[in-house]
Amino acid sequence: MRTPAAGLLYLCTALWVTARGWRDVDGRFLGSQAKDHSFNEWMLAHVAHAVAHLDNPFFTTRQNAPDGVNLVSNVGNQLVGLLLTPLTLTAGPSLSYLVLITANLAGTAFAWYWVLSRRIVDSQFAAVVGGAFCGFAPALVSHSNGHPHVTAQWLVPFIVWRVVRLGQPGRTVRDGLILGALLAAQFFIGVEILFLLAIGCAVATIGYAILRPRDVRTRAPRALAALGIAAALVLAVTAYPLWMQFFGPQHRIGHPGDPDWYALRLGSYVAYPTHALAGGPGSSRGLTNNPTEESSFFGWPLIVVCAAAVWWLRRDVAVRVLAITGLVCAALSTGRTAYAPLAELPVFDAVVVARFALVTTAAIGVLLAYAIDRMIALEPSAESGGTPLRLAAGTALVAALLPLAPTPLVATGRPPIPDFITSGAWRSHVAPGRTLVPVPVDNLRSIRWSASAGVGFSVPQGYFLGPTSPTDHTGRWNVEPRPTAALLTAVARGDRSPTVTEAERAQAIVDARHWKADAVVLDAHPRQYQLRTVLDQFYGPGHRLGDVWLWNVRPLTT
Repeated sequence: MRTPAAGLLYLCTALWVTARGWRDVDGRFLGSQAKDHSFNEWMLAHVAHAVAHLDNPFFTTRQNAPDGVNLVSNVGNQLVGLLLTPLTLTAGPSLSYLVLITANLAGTAFAWYWVLSRRIVDSQFAAVVGGAFCGFAPALVSHSNGHPHVTAQWLVPFIVWRVVRLGQPGRTVRDGLILGALLAAQFFIGVEILFLLAIGCAVATIGYAILRPRDVRTRAPRALAALGIAAALVLAVTAYPLWMQFFGPQHRIGHPGDPDWYALRLGSYVAYPTHALAGGPGSSRGLTNNPTEESSFFGWPLIVVCAAAVWWLRRDVAVRVLAITGLVCAALSTGRTAYAPLAELPVFDAVVVARFALVTTAAIGVLLAYAIDRMIALEPSAESGGTPLRLAAGTALVAALLPLAPTPLVATGRPPIPDFITSGAWRSHVAPGRTLVPVPVDNLRSIRWSASAGVGFSVPQGYFLGPTSPTDHTGRWNVEPRPTAALLTAVARGDRSPTVTEAERAQAIVDARHWKADAVVLDAHPRQYQLRTVLDQFYGPGHRLGDVWLWNVRPLTT
């Protein structure tokens, strides 16, 4: 198969996986995690706004006003957002998000195919299969439910290859600069994937050093020199965002919750994922606590095939290194028992442990390509048993991979955004740099309205990771609602009457001033009358503007 055909195959497969989202770009959330979909649309919209207005791409007060959000401690999508800025500004973040999710799958597969076919295997078929697995494995399809920073792995195979060739005779400075440029770019695509990649490369290096210590000693001086050059370049490029991540405003330490909450069960490695021919709803139940974290789920036939391939090619050092790397990272993905020595270390404490299996996924993809290539190269002689062995291997490969063929992601309807927001009518009521308060004041309503408006106004609360408090930087989701936000939420749920006290009215003005609000906006809601009653008591009579009610609170907040 030639390169254009491979690219077309991967693109068609990616469109198949994301097809339900393409049926109604603005009316559906793609995948099972509407929250993550909304979060990433907002991030893409923010990057486009930052480019257009020369704002800081690493910190913003457009969400969680006025305290802001540290976008390096979250997933800021800086580089992919920059690449998609023209599309986001012209067609909106909904389309940009779908393009990103689709392109990540196809691009990751094609990148692996490119490196495999040019650097590792001779057989185009082997490269196509290896690339397809790396791009459409259960982990990549699962994370397409809302984690584009995880599926954007199109630089990973190039980084891996540059690491593999470190220490070989050649241009040490040039090799260091190329590797540094790739690492810096990956930093702005997804820091987490860069970290997992570093762990995978470290494990592989240790494994290779154990198996070939003399070769490592020979190559070490040149390799360390190139790594030093790469590190210097990366630090120069990423100095400010690294400061922002570890010391900047609203930075966090660690990840909310117990690491074992995200751990994969050992049985997940022989089970089938939700979005595969052999899987389905409930197939991962009890094996992972999050439908986006099916980073293993290879099915027992593939595990058997991989074990057989490792045994068959056991004399090959590359195969042994792949096996060591895949097994170690699989162990780390199972949680505290294997991960305990690392769990409290800086950066390690923020890792979602299930994602160590992403390294195992890549190792399996390369192993498959390598084994297929060696099988195809067998001479079909009676002595070698090439033909019967090929038939048996081909049958086993189909039995292992066909059940993992991806099925389309689910899609769900999204709540409509008021015309007041999408038409730009809000601009007459919110000054630049000021806040619009959607009612009820909840995290997702805030960022969805903001993203639809191109992040033209600030919003309270939001959906993000931040510190627990100004004095406690332990990571947590979102922030505690202000008293007025909590009151409005209670009224919206029917948990309290719309009658308010004088103290609550005074607090509502304090909170509006805290948010730096210019306008409070209420759209259609089952308890709209009760919410209007409360807001009229807080801020005076509201007035109808098209499909919303609006309270101009600027005189109360300035």
